Amino acid sequence: MIFRYAKRLLSETDKRLLWKLAWNFAFKGARAIHQHKRRLARGEFFPPFLYISIINSCNLRCQGCWVDVAAKQEKIEVDALSDVIRQANGQGNYFFGIVGGEPFMHADILEIFRRHPDCYFQVFTNGHFIDDAVAQELRKCGNVTPLVSVEGTEIVSDERRGGKQVLSQTMQGIEACVRNRLVTGVCTSVCKTNLDDLVDEAWVDRLIDLGVLYMWYHTYRPMGPEAVPELALSPEEQLRIRRFVVEMRVKKPIGIIDAYYDADGQALCPAATGFTHHISPWGDIEPCPIVQFAKESIYDDRPLAETFNQSQFLRDFRNLAAANTRGCIVLERPDLLHELTVLHEASDTTARKTATSELQAMVPRPSQYNVHEQVPEKSWVYRFAKRHYFNDFGAYHSPRNPLKQTADSLLE
Repeated sequence: MIFRYAKRLLSETDKRLLWKLAWNFAFKGARAIHQHKRRLARGEFFPPFLYISIINSCNLRCQGCWVDVAAKQEKIEVDALSDVIRQANGQGNYFFGIVGGEPFMHADILEIFRRHPDCYFQVFTNGHFIDDAVAQELRKCGNVTPLVSVEGTEIVSDERRGGKQVLSQTMQGIEACVRNRLVTGVCTSVCKTNLDDLVDEAWVDRLIDLGVLYMWYHTYRPMGPEAVPELALSPEEQLRIRRFVVEMRVKKPIGIIDAYYDADGQALCPAATGFTHHISPWGDIEPCPIVQFAKESIYDDRPLAETFNQSQFLRDFRNLAAANTRGCIVLERPDLLHELTVLHEASDTTARKTATSELQAMVPRPSQYNVHEQVPEKSWVYRFAKRHYFNDFGAYHSPRNPLKQTADSLLE
């Protein structure tokens, strides 16, 4: 399977883009993880990867969306974003997940990529704004991988995403990316209505036939002002996804990403481990996109490295989350997260200013953490990569972190 996948990469991708992937993402990403480990050993912190929502606007209205897509448009201007990127570069971070809203509604998105040819950008997009002209520009940049979201069949996509002919427009975007030999990915927020259609071998085969080079399965999290909890998956369904991903990794010539498990199948949370944090369109520095509270901003009058290293709110979030679950504390213990925001007097970073009441109204539900069954990786490639570059970094058992102390202080 590894050789079949390597053949696909070599034959279906622009060689210059493949070199950018290998150097800007793989080599520099591995180096960023190494530097992250060295910082942790010194008692310092800066996430090796950053996710940045560059704009809040979107042309769709997805079920359970927590982003204020209908609010007045807010975006991070190019100069401010470039400053963040350069400061992150100074800490060894050269990979950035670009999120929204819909990132391609940011008028200067291509300029961001052009200004930083030594970085690598993964853009989470619905694909509706990608035509051949845009794809050609992305190919010229060479340092961008579009990750296009598909949420189900035509009927399900329209229902899930609040639009008409959503899937057909998305597929046109994917085809434009593939036609222009980009490193193209497809992601899915798996929920009750698309589980059977997309967590399926036939769907994987279709993506391979289309020329898609990697996939990413997220798990739907009911958040925001109009959360749809009936779409959330049961523990059995989440375990089903995990088993499917592990099997497909040794069977199909396509990369399959997941952000919830280590090499041994133990659950983890990338925000709890410090692997990544999130910056909102307003510049707020949040633990992750669904935790819409912050104490710091990229516009604060101090270096970003100092902000991350000295943020007691972010540190206590990591400690609290890791002390209570290997899964998602937002889903499992929203009460503790609320107490943390009150303790730190963290600001509601939404435009609607209802994040606190939404958090208080949440009913605890299971996340990816399954204490009874873990599914280890079968692929030696994924086992190696995860053991060295994607694990908990000691967050769940490190004596340097007063995890239980933080949790106990909140429960008093």
